[in-house]
Amino acid sequence: MESGSGSGDDGFDFEQTLKDLVRRRGEASIKARELGVMFQDLRIAGLGARATLQPTMGSILNPSTALKNITAMRNPEIRDILSGFEGVVMPGEMLLVLGRPGSGCSTFLKALSNQTSEYHAVEGDICYDSFTPEEIANQYRGDVIYCPEDDVHFPTLTVEQTLSFAIKTRTPHMRFTNQSREQYNRDVIDILIRIFGLHHARNTVVGNAAIRGVSGGEKKRVSIAEALSCRSLISSWDNSTRGLDASTALEFIQALRIGTDIGRITTIVSLYQAGEQLYNLFDKVCVISEGRMVYFGPAKEARQHFMSMGYEPYHRQTTSDFLVSVTDPNARNFRDEVEGTVPRTAAEMAAYFLASPLGKANRQSVDNYRDLYVGKPERKEAYNLSAVMEHARHAPKSNSYTISIPMQVRAVMVRRVQIIKGDVVSQVVQLVVQIFQAIVMGTVFYNLPDATSGYFSRGGILFFALFFGAMSAMAEIPALFAQRPIILRHHKAAMYYPFIESLAYTVVDIPITFVIQGVFSVLLYFLVNLQRTPSQFFVFFLVVFTMTIAMKGFFRMVAAAFKEESSATSVAGIGVLVFSLFTGYTVPRLSIPGALRWITYLNPLGFGFESLMMNEFHTLNGICTTLVPQGPAYQNISLTNQVCTTVGAQPGMSTVDGNAFTYLSYDYKYSDLWRNYGIICAFGAAFILLLLLATEFNTGSAFDSAVTLFKKPKSVGSVGPANVRRDEEKAGPSAPRENAPRHSNASRGKKKPELPDIFTWHHVQYVVPISGGSERRLLDNISGYVAPGKITALMGESGAGKTTLLNVLAERVDVGVVSGDRFINGQPLPSDFQAQTGYCQQTDTHLPQATVREAILSSAHLRQSEFVPMEEIQAHVDKCLQMCGLEAYADAVVGSLGVEHKKRTTIAVELAAKPKLLLFLDEPTSGLDSQSAWGIITFLRELADSGQAILCTIHQPSGELFQLFDKLLLLRKGGQTVYFGDIGEKSSTMLKYFERNGAPPCDEEANPAEYMLDVIGAGATANTSVDWHNVWQLSPEAVVLEDELGRIHTEGRSRPVVQTALRTRFATSWRHQTIALTQRNYQAYWRNPTYLMAKLGLNIAGGLLIGFTFFKTKDSLQGTQNKLFAIFLATILCVPLSQQMQGIYIDIRSIYEVRERQSRMYKWTALVTSQILVEIPWNIFCSSIFFICWYWTVGFDNDRAGYTYLVYGVIFPLYYTTIALAIASMAPSAFIASLLFSALFSFVVIFNGVMQPFRELGWWQWMYRVSPFTYLIEGLYGQAVGGQAIVCASTELVTIVPPTGLTCADYMDPFMSYAGGYLTNPDATSSCLYCPYQTTDQFMFSGFNIEYSHRWRDVGIMFGVIAFNILAIFTLTYLFRIRKGNLLPSFKRRL
Repeated sequence: MESGSGSGDDGFDFEQTLKDLVRRRGEASIKARELGVMFQDLRIAGLGARATLQPTMGSILNPSTALKNITAMRNPEIRDILSGFEGVVMPGEMLLVLGRPGSGCSTFLKALSNQTSEYHAVEGDICYDSFTPEEIANQYRGDVIYCPEDDVHFPTLTVEQTLSFAIKTRTPHMRFTNQSREQYNRDVIDILIRIFGLHHARNTVVGNAAIRGVSGGEKKRVSIAEALSCRSLISSWDNSTRGLDASTALEFIQALRIGTDIGRITTIVSLYQAGEQLYNLFDKVCVISEGRMVYFGPAKEARQHFMSMGYEPYHRQTTSDFLVSVTDPNARNFRDEVEGTVPRTAAEMAAYFLASPLGKANRQSVDNYRDLYVGKPERKEAYNLSAVMEHARHAPKSNSYTISIPMQVRAVMVRRVQIIKGDVVSQVVQLVVQIFQAIVMGTVFYNLPDATSGYFSRGGILFFALFFGAMSAMAEIPALFAQRPIILRHHKAAMYYPFIESLAYTVVDIPITFVIQGVFSVLLYFLVNLQRTPSQFFVFFLVVFTMTIAMKGFFRMVAAAFKEESSATSVAGIGVLVFSLFTGYTVPRLSIPGALRWITYLNPLGFGFESLMMNEFHTLNGICTTLVPQGPAYQNISLTNQVCTTVGAQPGMSTVDGNAFTYLSYDYKYSDLWRNYGIICAFGAAFILLLLLATEFNTGSAFDSAVTLFKKPKSVGSVGPANVRRDEEKAGPSAPRENAPRHSNASRGKKKPELPDIFTWHHVQYVVPISGGSERRLLDNISGYVAPGKITALMGESGAGKTTLLNVLAERVDVGVVSGDRFINGQPLPSDFQAQTGYCQQTDTHLPQATVREAILSSAHLRQSEFVPMEEIQAHVDKCLQMCGLEAYADAVVGSLGVEHKKRTTIAVELAAKPKLLLFLDEPTSGLDSQSAWGIITFLRELADSGQAILCTIHQPSGELFQLFDKLLLLRKGGQTVYFGDIGEKSSTMLKYFERNGAPPCDEEANPAEYMLDVIGAGATANTSVDWHNVWQLSPEAVVLEDELGRIHTEGRSRPVVQTALRTRFATSWRHQTIALTQRNYQAYWRNPTYLMAKLGLNIAGGLLIGFTFFKTKDSLQGTQNKLFAIFLATILCVPLSQQMQGIYIDIRSIYEVRERQSRMYKWTALVTSQILVEIPWNIFCSSIFFICWYWTVGFDNDRAGYTYLVYGVIFPLYYTTIALAIASMAPSAFIASLLFSALFSFVVIFNGVMQPFRELGWWQWMYRVSPFTYLIEGLYGQAVGGQAIVCASTELVTIVPPTGLTCADYMDPFMSYAGGYLTNPDATSSCLYCPYQTTDQFMFSGFNIEYSHRWRDVGIMFGVIAFNILAIFTLTYLFRIRKGNLLPSFKRRL
């Protein structure tokens, strides 16, 4: 068995390789450099309280809250995160940083890594040899890096592409002789991939939650490899072994040790669970307690220091666990003889250390370092000379970047192309959507005539051609925020300027946009039959393409300018509304109120629309189709006595010049076309420039200060428990818990039931299909059992199938084939097996707005019989809170809790259901420090001692923690059993098994959990010559297991069958579930003011904007049409509102799908019903606010407000709520739901008769009758203006010259008898002033097929549509999210 520090199975030796590289570096005369760090009197302060009240809609609207916020801004609360730190880390040294979550470990690592911009104040001295932190940040930032705990990468890049890019940006100019940049890149990739055992994943995409890629452990290795590829001289690793098994974690630290020794680098590592072997690799250790440094010195003397202080380690407690435990009042162990004099608080411990010989020696080392290294110009010069040799030829020598800006642009552009190739489906979807839109729009406006009847439609199609392309970039906002942490990390590692990413994104997107818009333009242009000259087509395409690029720059700029996605989305949504309102199509510039007209000059779409209109109409001279008068009575009338009603018509002319039409209608001139194009280019350049600036200076996302939120108490008092203390680390405060005794195996099982129910599995196999039609076996012939009163540990390396086995045993797999037997007492599992078991997942999935008590109560309320008295349920919830150590956090909001308390809440939620048979737990200690892990496992031990059967997977347990388990099921890769049986006192039974079968003896001080993984060859690069699976199959222990299973089955079958506890599938009725879920969701919404205020703000802003744009519209012809557009634009507001709603709906549904569905908490129909019931009142309320802001501002009649409110304030929110949820029901993510909704909405909105009149729809008239918006618009518009007289403005009156001898009335009466309209001067004999429409009914019907008499019919139809939508929500949810089977598998897979 060998690890990554030695030779792997392919003969790779990392240590020897590194020595060879150092030797070759010397031969090539490449100057080496090194960097240490010294800090003295270090203090870091942050802003804000550690606990505060959860904001709610009520608190946001409360004026006193605003006053408190203003006071807090003027006099912010400042708190010390770290204080009193001093020490030195020299090149070639490794420092281990230990402390409980929230003590300040991450802050300390960031401080030493020179990443302190997020803190309020940093005081004291930090020196990097002779350099100040400012000099390091400006010139050598890449030499000092911080590797965060989270693993965030571009998901569509492969492992090799991810590493290759990092290496490419940090490749030095001076390399070995005859070694090109490409060869250097390949060499470093090969070394990193061999160190971390990533051969098999080299060409696998990294992936994320939505894209399947490498495993969690492999992703962590990729993060580590990427950080190592930066060749930093000071590296800080924040809990980088999280998610790795013990063997792989040890290999990583061994690799760091080798690199530190040979490369003379400075390494700082914080770990939560460090075994003894791992601890012994470090030179120094820093122990932090509540932001105070209670020890900094040699690692080998730390244990004795705290023992001298008066503390005693438990038996086999690792040194790191002991050092952390002394900082925990509930976990430390005092030495009896000195207990009275032992320092207990952080301040006392820090003072004790400073006064100790080790403290004095540490201070002396600081002084020595200052004398030798600080303020030495010659050291700075030598260091700078080495750094300059690494810079590319054209790279500025005074900054941190190794390669020049052109090289950065090229590298980032190549990466962007790779990202796009990995996600080619998104590009295809964009192309298909644009083709779909072009075909639909092209066929709606198919083959428009050159006559004046097509003038209005041409304006509509040109507006949509511009608008669709321009709005396509809005969907990029979530992706831009998702990649921001990656860009920030790369910037801090001095890989490239942040603006380079935005520049590369824009440049790479240009050819893609060119192709997509080219296809769109060709299809649309020739289907519609726009002016068919080459020059006009290419001008059309050029304007559409340029506008799309400019507007993509705008939306990307908005995303880059904000730190929160919700803020950027809201601004973008308002931007869409402004762009559509002030383009000049819906409301001509001349008709916009003077106070708002200035906005049109800031709208690039307005200039684009003007260019397209003039390009199209410049050569158009359309035959008039609306000559007045005309008909049988006017056969022999000359053009002198007729006039065309189209704007721009000239007396005596049968055609209308397009130039005159556009000038008089819109004030557009052809001579401005290229001026406008230049303005569009200027807007585009400005947007892109602002995007680059915003990206460069606003790369960081909103800093989430980790504050515990509490529900507002009923009585006035302080917020939260007194001991809440958190810094900006992700972990939370440690709950008060009793000092649990350290259990031994001998003290187990005092309260076991006389006839326990034993869960067994026999010869379980699990096979899943993979691409190419083949299959993969994940579990191979596994047998075992879990008895009440026992905890069985399920262990193995990453990828061994631990979680898979847990899911199979808990009946939580939907794909693949499971074979083998699973029994309770040798008899088939009861039908409600899932309801009689608890399953704690590795991810803590809860409703983030619920408090701890509410989360537990909800589980008990839904999973226990509804006939159980509420007092009894409340008592059981209180018991669960007490058992899980959550009493102090009962009113804390779950979403703000740290890792430990979320995990405790997860366990409490399962215990609330009173699991009778078994409790499954998947990695309950993952991400926890050793003390929190101890607290969780000791709590499980207490549960087991009370008779609970527990099966639990676990990573990296300490030797002491491992002793709390009774049995072990050990797997190796391939899902094969290596060992099943008792662990034994001090792990003796398990150790004897391995030693008897050829394993080396386990050292007395070694951790048995790490030892057994080493023995079986677990780890990234480890291997073994022994086939331990074969050894197990042939062992006596395997025979004993088979005999034991046979005995359990025989005895169990003589007993009564385990009865189904539930008469139905669920413990409660549908009505009970619906009421409980509705209450829960109402509460969650009330505590999510960001969502509700965004919804409310959008309605208010939209209502006022539309209202004042059409302010007090007159009853003229243009005014009547403007009222139509005021109503039409009001309905478009449902698009951003629906997209907001879909995200919340899918988030809540995911909680059901991930956890609550498998636990049989409630029926899915109850969840869907509750979601509808919660959304509708809020949407009706917001639409009512919109109505108030909009209705009277536009100038609609008071006596018609009631019906309009019914339709817009009640029916419309019912409609868009149900259609949005119906679409979200079949979508796996909010992004897909947004795409689907946008496509459907554009399809629906085109056919409502507003953009293209009903008579012009042709073949598509059937869609007019299908579209719900037809009836919505008809009802609203018909009621708002129906049955009224139209009073034409003077500019709208048509001047007609009657034949000699006839009055205007005599001449026009035959025509008006069937065509309608009226004369203002019927008795005149010349210059008849004719208004084409006399009533609004005539205008509505002839132009838009709208009838006032249909308004109540439309209400009935809309209620029918709403009922259909509700049915669709349930049907689509069942088909796409609930039903198991092969329905549309390829569609779902692609989604």
